[in-house]
Amino acid sequence: MTLHWTAAAQDGAARAGTLHTAHGEVETPVFMPVGTAGTVKAMTADAVRSTGARMVLGNTYHLMLRPTAERIARLGGLHKFMDWHGPILTDSGGYQVMSLNELRKLDEDGVTFRSHVDGSKHRLTPERSIEIQHLLGADVTMCFDECTPFPATEEVAAASMRLSMRWAARSRAAFQPREGHGLFGIVQGSVYPSLRAESVAALTAIGFEGYAVGGLAVGEGQEAMFACLDVTTPLLPQDRPRYLMGVGTPADIVGAVARGIDMFDCVIPTRSGRTARAYTSRGQLNLRNARHADDGSALDPNCGCPTCTRHSRAYLNHLFKAEEMLGPMLLTWHNIHYYQTLTRRLRGAILDGRFAQVAAEMAAEWAPEDTP
Repeated sequence: MTLHWTAAAQDGAARAGTLHTAHGEVETPVFMPVGTAGTVKAMTADAVRSTGARMVLGNTYHLMLRPTAERIARLGGLHKFMDWHGPILTDSGGYQVMSLNELRKLDEDGVTFRSHVDGSKHRLTPERSIEIQHLLGADVTMCFDECTPFPATEEVAAASMRLSMRWAARSRAAFQPREGHGLFGIVQGSVYPSLRAESVAALTAIGFEGYAVGGLAVGEGQEAMFACLDVTTPLLPQDRPRYLMGVGTPADIVGAVARGIDMFDCVIPTRSGRTARAYTSRGQLNLRNARHADDGSALDPNCGCPTCTRHSRAYLNHLFKAEEMLGPMLLTWHNIHYYQTLTRRLRGAILDGRFAQVAAEMAAEWAPEDTP
């Protein structure tokens, strides 16, 4: 049986379920830590596992450049290479390639680009992207698409989306079905409802094991993102997992779950951890702020991660001011743990039929505390 998702409960549009993959089951809603180059930055695989994370994301673009997908395949695949025994989702490389601007050239067949590492020339097509993800051994493979820039006129967004839909059909044809593995289509169309609907219709006609909503969290703002989800998610198949790519803040995740999204990834918790920002049950904290220098209390008294149970805010403040690498490590550990706790709490609320109440409680808890 190919990768599939089963529903456990629904409360309004919010859904709880289980994603069944070749490398285990994943309860949804789920947040996937981003392991761009075969590592979740500043974390060991054991540390990531200890947060409750069951699925991570790998990046096709970065891994194809170094150490190369072929080398990873010869060494036993990405799971073995990075010591991650659970499921892995790989993005297609499209977003990174599109962000290269002057370093790439787009045509109907694919994209030619120069590596940001050494300037070497490379070619990505739907077929090559799927081949790379197969070599990596991804449980969830993503279609190769063009991530539409924002802002974009409706004409530009339409042309971009329709190219992605043609590439989606080619991605589907290139994908090799095997037990516990699946291919996700990516809905595009920028902020234009009619284009999003057209994209969903094209993808569902092709047929995929799951559906992602792409092209958001690129500067349009939360209100526009939620408006897009309000239009898009009701059109997606009820029996397939829904993945919002590159999102987001805790408030973004709660709002997207309320609109029927099941899966998330984002660099925010890891990037914030490296820059002294913590997400807590009481709001955001900047651990560089002087007010923490003499504070012997825990980072988050409601958190059970090692950072919060073993270390003080004063110690974290010291680590960042001294530029010790342990500071980013401890804060990244906490942030990923917080995101895992968040999605587990949302799942429990859905199962109990209390999603709206719990979402409101979370919003009240996030009063700004220390964000300068």
